[in-house]
Amino acid sequence: MSNMNGTKALAVEEFCKSLGHAYIRFDYSGVGNSDGNLQECTVGRWRKDVLSVIDDLAVGPQILVGSSLGGWLMLHAAIARPQKVVALIGIASAVDGLVTQFNQLPVEMKKEIEMKGVWSMPSKYNEEGAYHIQYSFIKEAEHHCLLHSPIPVNCPVRLLHGMEDDIVSWHTSIQVADRVISKDIDVILRKHSDHRMKEKADLQLLVYTIDDLIDKLSTVVN
Repeated sequence: MSNMNGTKALAVEEFCKSLGHAYIRFDYSGVGNSDGNLQECTVGRWRKDVLSVIDDLAVGPQILVGSSLGGWLMLHAAIARPQKVVALIGIASAVDGLVTQFNQLPVEMKKEIEMKGVWSMPSKYNEEGAYHIQYSFIKEAEHHCLLHSPIPVNCPVRLLHGMEDDIVSWHTSIQVADRVISKDIDVILRKHSDHRMKEKADLQLLVYTIDDLIDKLSTVVN
C-alpha cells in the first residue's frame, strides 16, 4: 500500500533531478492520489496502468524501479515493451506474491476464504492488523504469475532484497534471478534490512544502483 509520496520514490526523484534526468512516479488505480476503487482493482488492471504510463508519458529508453508489487509489474512491462524498457531494479520484488502465499495456506483455510470471498491477511503495516484481500483478486492474479517458467526479459536486472523481510522472502529474488533469461542480473542482499528498505543505507544502495545502470547504458548507447 505504499504510494508515490513514499520515502523511496521521493529519494529516487531527488537523485534523478540532481543528475538532470527525467523521472516519472505514479500511483496505481485505487491507490494514493489515483482514481478508482481499490476493492475493484486487479494485477491485470495495474499492469495496464504501468503500460499506459510507458506508452503515453515516458519518452525514450526507460529504467524501471519497482518495489514489492512493483517488482512483479516491472517484469510484465519489460516483457510487453522490450524496445522501451532497457533495465530493471527490483526492491523486495513480490513476484507472484499473494498467489504464492495463498497457495501455501492449509487446504481448510483456502476453502474457507473461497466461501467467504475475502482473505484477512495479517500485517503489521496495516492499522487494523490485517489486509482484506478479495478472493477474486487472487484468482485474477494467477493469470499473471511468472515464476513457473523462464521469464523472457533480456535487459540488465538488479534485485535488492533485505534478509529480514517478513513479507516477501529474499528467496523470491533468487527465484526471479534464476527464471529471468537475461545474462546480466545481480541479486544484492542486505542482511539487516526489512521489506520496506527505506533506511539511509538502503536508499544509498538504490541510488548507487541506478547511477551504475545509467553509466552502463550510456556507454552502450555512445
